[in-house]
Amino acid sequence: MNIPTFETIKQELRGRVAILTLNRPEAMNAINMKMRSELRTALDDLRRDSQVGAVILTGAGEKAFSAGMDLREFSAMNANIPIAEMKRYRWEQGEGIAAFDKPIIAAVNGLAIGGGVELTLLCDFAFAADQSSFAFGEVKRGLIPGNGGTQRLSRRIGTARALDMILTGRTVSASEALSIGLVQYVVPQNELIEQALKWAEMMAANAPVAVRSAKAAIHRGADLALADGLRLEQDMAAFLYTTEDSKEGPQAFLEKRPAVWKGK
Repeated sequence: MNIPTFETIKQELRGRVAILTLNRPEAMNAINMKMRSELRTALDDLRRDSQVGAVILTGAGEKAFSAGMDLREFSAMNANIPIAEMKRYRWEQGEGIAAFDKPIIAAVNGLAIGGGVELTLLCDFAFAADQSSFAFGEVKRGLIPGNGGTQRLSRRIGTARALDMILTGRTVSASEALSIGLVQYVVPQNELIEQALKWAEMMAANAPVAVRSAKAAIHRGADLALADGLRLEQDMAAFLYTTEDSKEGPQAFLEKRPAVWKGK
């Protein structure tokens, strides 16, 4: 794998796990248009790369995961671009995480504000450093979360808790984030990446097509009635019986050896 060079993110490969690091520490890893574009490009490349089985998303430094939208850039754009055009641009220029079909883990290393929380919600689950914190402060600036925050937060932690976070704009500690289900694991700061890597490696070691199919079934089924979700699961399970990996898995078990996945 040739690791590309970006301006606003760093990319590292550890075995079958790619680590993407938001790399604007001087701006608390605020998300500007360049970063959005580079994240989208990186994730598209990683989705197509058969050597990569899972991804970790984190931030540079220990102060911030991401302070969210780059307000300086937003203010300049807001003054010069019509609202209708801005809406079209935001719709077209998503981070790409929502469409990413391999496991992706957020490793929240510090402050996550606004868009930083939205990035966390886009990931499949999250590890948080014990000193990290989370806040939606948009209502304090006359805005609302506009990249999925109002929708994904309520689905993750429930309507009442989402209303609490978004309407007050208050800061939620790592321990509270764990208790309400916003993150799934809280670990010491110096163990964050290694702990997230351990989970990512477990996922990346499994049959690639099965992992991607299971993720798709869970995410797509969440918006379906149970009966429709079960039919989706049955269809995907039937498809997996046609793959070479579905034959390799049981054979490796019988022969008491590690499976050699072909991803097909």
